[in-house]
Amino acid sequence: MTSTPPGGTITIAGKTVSRLGFGTMSLTGPGTWGDPPDRDTARSMLVQAVNTYGISHIDTADAYGPHTAEHLICDALYPYADHLLIATKVGMVRPGPDQWKPLGNPFYLRACVEASLRRLKVECLELCYLHRIDPEVGLDDQIAVMQALQDEGKIGHIGLSKITPNDVRRVGKELTIAAVQNVFNTTDRFDDVVELCAELGIPYVAYRPLDAGRLAGANGPAKPLQWLLGHGSHIAPIPSTSQPSHLAEIVAAAQGDLP
Repeated sequence: MTSTPPGGTITIAGKTVSRLGFGTMSLTGPGTWGDPPDRDTARSMLVQAVNTYGISHIDTADAYGPHTAEHLICDALYPYADHLLIATKVGMVRPGPDQWKPLGNPFYLRACVEASLRRLKVECLELCYLHRIDPEVGLDDQIAVMQALQDEGKIGHIGLSKITPNDVRRVGKELTIAAVQNVFNTTDRFDDVVELCAELGIPYVAYRPLDAGRLAGANGPAKPLQWLLGHGSHIAPIPSTSQPSHLAEIVAAAQGDLP
């Protein structure tokens, strides 16, 4: 294991973890659908991320596969080390490859949490995001069921994904937001939520930090990742890849070992 966590450390959901996390969206089949082409490679990458590179923040969602990524995480990493944070998300249905639809029905959200608990073999989801706010369901109803699950001990901390500053302010009146997860990279670099999270002391988890690999390109991931890490100590990128060589490059970039 590396002696220094890649990118340094950050506290998310009450746990000190590596600022560089690992997103598991790419550890599925095409269109984020079904099993990956090589399940053994996907599994070994999770072990490598944690045991070789010192990544202690693993991000997933029940919608990845659906269910594929959560099963892989359990197969690869269970029983989980105490320092490891497994964050998942609920509230998205998958009609087919590359198809995503928010579903914030409280009964559905509760069923999703119960199912993730079983797939990950835990009694409590340490950090569970509302994957999307469903505009067709009252926000208060979506928040209420997440709070109820937290009160029951099935969710430890609640996060929000793909939200606006107004969402942060409104939800923040009802509960403690443990983390926010939005797109942020050198292409999509204008997000008012970044500064709001800094002001409120909320960790900002940047998904698609390399714009699905497009920003790595021929010059590698160093500049876009280091730009992101330098943008604020509250920012924690979660790049995703299915290639072991790419993971090695990403870790080296976060550690400043690449030009």
